Amino acid sequence: MRVRREPTYRRRRALVGGVAALVLAGSLTACLTAGGDDGPQDTGPEAAAPAPADTSPQPTEGTAKDGFDSAVGGGADGSESTGSPTGDAPVAGPPPIPSDESFMERVDYLTGEITPKSVVASGAGLVIANNMMYRHTSTVYDAESRELVATLSDEIVPEEFGIEGHPGSASGSPVEAAWTADGRYAYVSQYTMYGEGFGKDGFDDCTPADGVGPSLLYRFDAEAMEWDQAIKVGAVPKYVDITPDQTKVLVSNWCDSTLSVVDVETAREEKTIPIAAAPRGIEVLPDNRTAYVAAMYADKLFKVDLVTGESEVMMETGRKPRHLNLSADGKYLYMAVSGADTIYKIDTETEEIVDQVVSGREPRSMILSSDGTALYVVNYYEPSVAKISTDDMEVLQKEPTDANPIGITYEPITHTVWVACYGGSIYVFDDTLETDPDA
Repeated sequence: MRVRREPTYRRRRALVGGVAALVLAGSLTACLTAGGDDGPQDTGPEAAAPAPADTSPQPTEGTAKDGFDSAVGGGADGSESTGSPTGDAPVAGPPPIPSDESFMERVDYLTGEITPKSVVASGAGLVIANNMMYRHTSTVYDAESRELVATLSDEIVPEEFGIEGHPGSASGSPVEAAWTADGRYAYVSQYTMYGEGFGKDGFDDCTPADGVGPSLLYRFDAEAMEWDQAIKVGAVPKYVDITPDQTKVLVSNWCDSTLSVVDVETAREEKTIPIAAAPRGIEVLPDNRTAYVAAMYADKLFKVDLVTGESEVMMETGRKPRHLNLSADGKYLYMAVSGADTIYKIDTETEEIVDQVVSGREPRSMILSSDGTALYVVNYYEPSVAKISTDDMEVLQKEPTDANPIGITYEPITHTVWVACYGGSIYVFDDTLETDPDA
């Protein structure tokens, strides 16, 4: 495995980033027209061409600390910083202003050799972006300076990680990530593996009958800044989640319609649970036993018992349910249904929809603010990021982005919102302003 450490990350202005994105778009046209790796190209009324490039004003320059090196500390107890250039422990917490009362302002625009499918904050000072097979990398950023601190190749030697039957090296394709609660480790799904013995490569419009080979889940150690585990899971793993008690990692396997349950202690898949066509979003209740899984091609939301391994349909949904978020107390589940352009708020006790809102054209990933008062959603075909009040499900603000916004995260130390655009950029919004500075 190769890790490239980055002493300084060059931040490019919007015009330069737009040109880079247009150059890269040639190699991504088929994927983006098809809506990314979440399914084949639509041919019905929901279909749309990729959104135009960003034409908004140039971003404000960030507060990069030139020369910041990639050394990171921080043990499993979270007692040290995993990304602070000063060595002081960053502190995550509620925002200075309730997020449903604050205003987002774009403060940074990150480009480079990236095609980010997802972006996920550790809560302890780092942010990881996953660049699929188009770059074969995951890129790691300091949350406060927003400098690139490491670029991890997805190339590994499987036998060095105890994965037999795959001699030599193999490459992956990083999709999504889930950080442990202490911010020490990130589990990263690999869409498909390229190497000996992995079988048929993954592809979007697949079914269990297609015989796509199983893939791997990597674990990133934020202290060592390297992959330290590789775990065999199902075919085309997508979303990753960790149970609240941190004992199990859950992975939705797109091509074989299953949910992998990985034991953290043994670093092995202990069971697979059948779901339905194209499972993706996952959330787990505070009981550590009940999981919800969105099955995109089945148009269903499933309820899963992680102890018995049984799953049942909780509700029929609109077309293409994709992503799920859960309130901290487990009372409300938020579901993005891409084909309906709608976000639903579900009471987990009654299992009924209690509110809903149209967020924009083809909502995909979502994230809650650290105080739970706001939900941020990327609208893939619009393209934009919307901020929604979780209390009354009203759209509070909407900001334009580059084409194909696909991933989003809330960074709880700086109270910033990071938006990954598939063509090659990451937007960073400060969400601590009391009023709109342009008002």
